[in-house]
Amino acid sequence: MTAEAPIAPAVSYGRLIPVTVHFDDLDALGLLHNARYPLMVERAWTDLWNAHGFRFEGDWVAAGDACNAVKELRIGYEAPVTRPGAYAVHLWLERLGTTGLTYGFRFCSADGAMTYAHGTRVLVRLDATTLRPTPWTEAFSAAGRELLRPAD
Repeated sequence: MTAEAPIAPAVSYGRLIPVTVHFDDLDALGLLHNARYPLMVERAWTDLWNAHGFRFEGDWVAAGDACNAVKELRIGYEAPVTRPGAYAVHLWLERLGTTGLTYGFRFCSADGAMTYAHGTRVLVRLDATTLRPTPWTEAFSAAGRELLRPAD
């Protein structure tokens, strides 16, 4: 890990969602606690999906596409966040399958230029009654396709 965050190239996919790091998000050494990064990413995704009309509430049946479970989370830390303030999370989909998806993320400066952490998370949509994988709705899939990262 270096003290300087690497400069990320400009991207034309996904969305940049503003997040705020508060003083109490920092650990005893004054660094953003490692467990806060996934929390900030989760909050950014919630904001993005809420903007698309999908609500994440406690009722599993009413949750629809939000009734899902995390299968895998990977995160790499590139540079420490050392102060509270305005930052952003860059979000996109790497893969959108019938019952699952993989999303990518970067925790970055507010303008998206500097990357502090990056990762992926795999989600599986669940049937609220059986808790078995079930297909995403067409509305969710359509919104998700807008977030797909272009093939290299």
